[in-house]
Amino acid sequence: MQRAIPYMQLRGGSSKGLYFKASDLPADEALRDRVVIAAMEGVGLGDPRQIDGLGGADSLTSKVAIVSLSQREDADLDYLFLQVVVGGGYVSTVQNCGNILAGVLPFAIEAKMWPAQDGKTSATIHMVNSQGLCEVTVQTPNGRVEYAGDAKVDGVPGTAAPIICNYLDVAGSSTGALLPTGNVVDVIDGVEVTAVDNGMPVVVLRATDLGVTGYESKVELDANEELKARLEAIRLAIGPKMNLGDVAHKTVPKMCLVAPPKNGGYVNTRTFIPHVCHAAIGVLGAVSTATACLLPGSVAAGITHAPADGNTRLSIEHPSGEFLIDLDVAIHGDTFEIRKSGAIRTARLISKGELYIPGGIW
Repeated sequence: MQRAIPYMQLRGGSSKGLYFKASDLPADEALRDRVVIAAMEGVGLGDPRQIDGLGGADSLTSKVAIVSLSQREDADLDYLFLQVVVGGGYVSTVQNCGNILAGVLPFAIEAKMWPAQDGKTSATIHMVNSQGLCEVTVQTPNGRVEYAGDAKVDGVPGTAAPIICNYLDVAGSSTGALLPTGNVVDVIDGVEVTAVDNGMPVVVLRATDLGVTGYESKVELDANEELKARLEAIRLAIGPKMNLGDVAHKTVPKMCLVAPPKNGGYVNTRTFIPHVCHAAIGVLGAVSTATACLLPGSVAAGITHAPADGNTRLSIEHPSGEFLIDLDVAIHGDTFEIRKSGAIRTARLISKGELYIPGGIW
């Protein structure tokens, strides 16, 4: 016997995931995790091919959103993000995912959890993983989610309707501080790094300090075992200093190599998430990386190209193109105030119905 579970699958930004109502999954966390792993991998727990489930055998397609109405007075919807670790047979909840977040409000509208307005619909989403909030606005002409549009997200084919995500007070959401080590620059294993948490714990390093240019392709970087071993050693060493404890089996912090921009952007990036190179860059990873680069005296000093005329929209270059974010900050001596962290994403409903898991699991 098998058990049927209502679900939807949406592309959110440059990721893809399964979306569930919290009420359709077990309340017990351990059982819930077994259920979502089975949804991704089927009976082959730890199968890196995910051949028996709906996962795509890639960290960007092995993601889950669990959505419910929020009990918080300052939020409308609760969103819990689960990263099903490919080949690991376990679930990580220590991070947010800004890409999957882009699909939460469309899912809630499609699932009749949240009423759509004529024109645009907004909701404040509580990101349960970090307790942060994000104001999300989607296009809803005639009270229906519009997926077609002209917004372009590099790393995603074609164009789609824009989804506006304004992150509210996410600094230190995972580690307790914007600068979790207390320093703008730390030296780990002889390499200068800047560690920042503006919604996602990220360690920024100069690519040249690791013996690469920062312009290599994802394939080239994934094949560079020496580089990956060096990055992992630094990651394991700085994790406790960032209040993350032992990060050996965690998906944070992300490791971001920076280099001068090549195509007129603010900075060029190659992000490891954490053991393979991202084909693009994560939403909150881009926000935290840009924040680190703006800090006076950071490892990015002399690397970035600041936009003209006080423009707060920053182009973060990555292997698939660029990621535009709005980052409004104020620097007063040693005080660094983040006024706004915004991003434009897109999403598309791919499928909905019921998925089946072995009855012996639940």
